Amino acid sequence: MGIIIVLIILVVLVFIALIKTIQVIPQASAAIVERFGRYTRTLNAGLNIVVPFIDSVRNRVDLREQVVPFPPQPVITQDNLVVNIDTVIYYQVTDARAATYEVASFIQAIEQLTVTTLRNIIGGMDLERTLTSREEINAALRGVLDEATGKWGIRVNRVELKAIEPPTSIQDSMEKQMRADRDKRAAILQAEGVRQSEILRAEGEKQSAILRAEGEAKAAALRAEGEAQAIRTVFESIHAGDPDQKLLSYQYLQMLPKIAEGDANKLWIVPSEIGDALKGLGGAIGNFGPMGGGSSSPKEAAPRREQPRID
Repeated sequence: MGIIIVLIILVVLVFIALIKTIQVIPQASAAIVERFGRYTRTLNAGLNIVVPFIDSVRNRVDLREQVVPFPPQPVITQDNLVVNIDTVIYYQVTDARAATYEVASFIQAIEQLTVTTLRNIIGGMDLERTLTSREEINAALRGVLDEATGKWGIRVNRVELKAIEPPTSIQDSMEKQMRADRDKRAAILQAEGVRQSEILRAEGEKQSAILRAEGEAKAAALRAEGEAQAIRTVFESIHAGDPDQKLLSYQYLQMLPKIAEGDANKLWIVPSEIGDALKGLGGAIGNFGPMGGGSSSPKEAAPRREQPRID
């Protein structure tokens, strides 16, 4: 029985030694090996052999990029306003040995370094610049953190400000200012719309007046051209008929009553040519003579004419 117990103990010891001898490290991880409390080497991903009961694995470090959000921190701006800023740090362990031995807790160290650096950066800016300069703050904060954490085996890849919360009174004032700006822009846009509408209406009236004037001018030109054509036609007809002086005198006398028509014509002037017209007309009538025969003497055949009286 004693031999069996010893054998069982030996098997258990061998099994434990094998477990301690073979170390499997996952991908993107590293392990720190110490021998009698002193750093010996760093185990990389894969199968690794260590000396059992002499070498010990102290710490396993994740080499992947990590995201750590920090709680809101009160920061005072240059114009003495307190703002709460939330930050997010993206970091990656590049040296497992330095991350283990150079700093006790690199997460806590990064958080405190972020808070102090953020206060230094924000302390040199007023509130308006703080709210509009996130990229500048992120770049400055990342530069300081990356330089300080380099000796810890940490690389800060990115720093983001999640939120910047000014005091409640400042938020109310900013909302009122934004509302006033929106109302102002709306009034400006409305006035611009009215102005543009008036301009378009005036332009339309101008174009309408121009087109109306052009139409009237063309109509007057066509009307004048028609009248000229009518006069030309009448003149050509008269010229083609070859009227004599007697016909013209008769037409002249027919137009005299029309000239005298109207209540307003109290006085009108008889042109000097009317005597010639009457003489021509009298001569034409005298040549015809009495009905049924002619007279040898024009003086006897022609009736006595009285000078017409025209009032």
